Amino acid sequence: MTAKFVDVRQARTSIEVQEGQAILEAALAAGIPYPHGCRSGRCGSCKSRLIEGKVELLQHSRFALTEEEKADGLILACRALPQTKAAVAWLGSDDDAGVEPPRRLDAIVIGLDDLTRDIKLVRVAPADAAPLPFTAGQYAQIEFLGAPARSYSMANRHGDDSLEFHIRRIPGGVTSEHVHDVLKAGDKVTLEFPLGSSYLRQHHSGPILCVAGGSGLAPIKSIVETALAHGMKQPIRVYFGARGERDLYLVEHFQALAQRNANLTFSVVLSEARAAEYRHGFVTQAVAEDLVDLDGWKAYVAGPPPMVDAAMEVAFARGLRSGDMHADVFFTSEGQED
Repeated sequence: MTAKFVDVRQARTSIEVQEGQAILEAALAAGIPYPHGCRSGRCGSCKSRLIEGKVELLQHSRFALTEEEKADGLILACRALPQTKAAVAWLGSDDDAGVEPPRRLDAIVIGLDDLTRDIKLVRVAPADAAPLPFTAGQYAQIEFLGAPARSYSMANRHGDDSLEFHIRRIPGGVTSEHVHDVLKAGDKVTLEFPLGSSYLRQHHSGPILCVAGGSGLAPIKSIVETALAHGMKQPIRVYFGARGERDLYLVEHFQALAQRNANLTFSVVLSEARAAEYRHGFVTQAVAEDLVDLDGWKAYVAGPPPMVDAAMEVAFARGLRSGDMHADVFFTSEGQED
């Protein structure tokens, strides 16, 4: 089987997709800002319409693409292997127009701080004082000198003169251990950003659900702070799940935000420990107990795959529309985020 050409309608260009390569992978390699999130068929962010041609769809979550949607001609670009010459168009919204295309950026580490026993705050600034446009909830592909490139979400708001990342140590993770043991202020880094489509939809006027697990709090912090700063007045429910108290961070920060903003509710849920001031159990169980009808909501979920999958199952069971789920899956396998 030879390479196939796929016409990407919004980009007004045709890309060459190699045998065994997904459309999304080829599009991103060609510099096309194709909407995407998890790259693994879980979140549905790269959902697209197959205008012409045939594709083979690899395994994917039933939440990301339903049988009805497939019958209606929709595909997931991250799981679609073209079998013939094809044409696709991603599903867009009014919010997509303001998303910046990704670019390469040389930067310098300007700050390091321990947030928990295994999460480190890393702050970087552009080497040439260039602006740092991105949309809350997006991430960057970061290459530290001497370590493989990995993806980490921005935790700060757009408009700052630096970028904030929360990087969790993964045992055996080459990049995360480099960050925790070797990285120092003044080190040079290279970024490709902004990336990802699990970003804040500011045109949405309905309620917002945010679910974070561990360092998944980073993009949720950016989304919540941006929504409040832009005067979004709808209810915002934030759930932060962790194993125990030693894994918590920024709790006082979110509690202070909730005190200043009546529309914000912040809940901490511990899965392996009990504490009088926090709920116990899985964070997705807390969501299921509190929220009965999510029709008309937007959901932003960030964290490890099992938590994201459970959050999606709960949300869709409670009426969330598939297009209103925006998931950022934090992988720890080789070649993924660590």
